Amino acid sequence: MSTLQLKQITKSFDDTHVIKGVDLEVNDREFVVFVGPSGCGKSTLLRIIAGLESASSGDLVIDGKRINDVGPADRGLAMVFQSYALYPHMTVEDNMGFSLRLAGESKEARRTKVMEAARILQLEPLLDRKPKALSGGQRQRVAIGRAIVRNPSIFLFDEPLSNLDAALRVQMRIELARLHEELDATMIYVTHDQIEAMTMADKIVVLQGGEVEQVGSPMELYHHPCNRFVAGFIGSPKMNFLPVETVNADADGVEVTLPGGRPCRVPVTAGDTRPGAALELGIRPEHLMLDDEGPLEGEIQVIERLGGQTSLYITMGETLLTLMADGDVSHRVHDKVRFGFEPGRAHLFDAEGLALTSLERHHLAGLKRQDHRG
Repeated sequence: MSTLQLKQITKSFDDTHVIKGVDLEVNDREFVVFVGPSGCGKSTLLRIIAGLESASSGDLVIDGKRINDVGPADRGLAMVFQSYALYPHMTVEDNMGFSLRLAGESKEARRTKVMEAARILQLEPLLDRKPKALSGGQRQRVAIGRAIVRNPSIFLFDEPLSNLDAALRVQMRIELARLHEELDATMIYVTHDQIEAMTMADKIVVLQGGEVEQVGSPMELYHHPCNRFVAGFIGSPKMNFLPVETVNADADGVEVTLPGGRPCRVPVTAGDTRPGAALELGIRPEHLMLDDEGPLEGEIQVIERLGGQTSLYITMGETLLTLMADGDVSHRVHDKVRFGFEPGRAHLFDAEGLALTSLERHHLAGLKRQDHRG
């Protein structure tokens, strides 16, 4: 069992507040990803967990034990860094077993653990090589193997794939997902790449400015972002946003006027929304559809053909939208096109950037409350 709790963790460097009261629970065997833009505090939070930085306040609890005053070497954790940090004069086997050697384990015990890690990571043919004879992906696997041999309670990964090219990143994502399943271990992974977060995580923690914006499964954050920031950060290409004005708000949703004047009723709870209120409508590129009778019209500025899909970049006044179309779409640059979307796929955000809850999600929450009372 390897669980982690962060209780009101803060971190300040002089007058700069980097982490601002983070509460979080990581369950046993979860793959949790910290994601957010550069400078949001995700690596600092990971270093606090590892013991490489001390929290300014708050409690860090692993398996029910407060470890604020426990040194990094005694926390039972293993960290994989962005840089491989391999010893160039040592073989792969010696690099992987070096920490065990420092701990005083016998040569036979070290070799047994290294061989098991090499099997898991498919490194057996490379054990006699030195780092200079390895590819970037192989070096990163060795760095991961160095963590595996320690049999840690929790694995920590700090942007481990950022030095790899695109093809290797895809391969390593698959290998890390497979590794998580085989080891059945608790893992915490830091990245600025939301694609890595979406494809690997059981639970995503979205950070901005040292604060947690939202915690949830990848598809929960994709379908039900709590605010405009999360909506724009999760998903690739990112969500489109359009200014709209409220016409009416009732139990059936919120009716807004789209650019161009057509009405649209979005099935979300009204909250405090009143007629005349300015809102933002969010719609993902994959949910926009070319439609000769659609409510929106714009001019194609750029076309990116990706084979099975084509990205159309369309201007509507000062707003640039992305529409994902079929790969064989026949339109050309500067064509005028009409397009639309299913209202149930749309999101609405108020003046503070908070999402209005979908009626479906609101209904499910009500049922859960009834079940809880029952």
